[in-house]
Amino acid sequence: MLLVGLTGNIAAGKSTVAQLLSERGATIVDADILARRAVERGTQAYDKIVQRWGSTVLGPDKQLDRAALRRIVFGDHEQLEKLNGFVHPEVERQRTALVEEARERGDRVVICDIPLLFEARLVDRFDKVILVDATRPRRLERLVHERQLSETEAMKMIAAQMPAELKRARADFVIDNDGTIADLEKRVRAVWSELQADERARPAAGVA
Repeated sequence: MLLVGLTGNIAAGKSTVAQLLSERGATIVDADILARRAVERGTQAYDKIVQRWGSTVLGPDKQLDRAALRRIVFGDHEQLEKLNGFVHPEVERQRTALVEEARERGDRVVICDIPLLFEARLVDRFDKVILVDATRPRRLERLVHERQLSETEAMKMIAAQMPAELKRARADFVIDNDGTIADLEKRVRAVWSELQADERARPAAGVA
């Protein structure tokens, strides 16, 4: 089994790349989905978050208001680190379990979609790393026009992440996503072919 880390700074198009890879046969483990599960009402992370930031981060249904929490922590490194400390251990536990299930099923290529792959120093856990990138102006445009964020909020979110330039040097594959969906599909197709070749070249389990 080839274990791949997929990452990209906000609004680079990582989720679209994950979907395209899934359509080609990859098993996707999505950290965003795991993070939402990790903070559902009744979890330890939920309780810690409410204790730390109070009811202002809750919606009318008492579930976590992720947008309200995001406005608090983005742009404040200490607050963001505290939140990550609450959420990441449970996300990691869930991800490890899903990867092992995939291994037992005999899945060939498993891709873990992890926004903070580099920031969390998880690179060495993967056989290959894919970085999805787009220019800063393009990502800002997507956040403002597609996600309806204010320009100030969008800029804070971009600034809170490690610059993509530092990530490109450590990625095995870089998929630039400033063009059309057809351009993106072409690049994903090329990377998928290489991943399949890498997986076939790996020794079978139990073979030295």
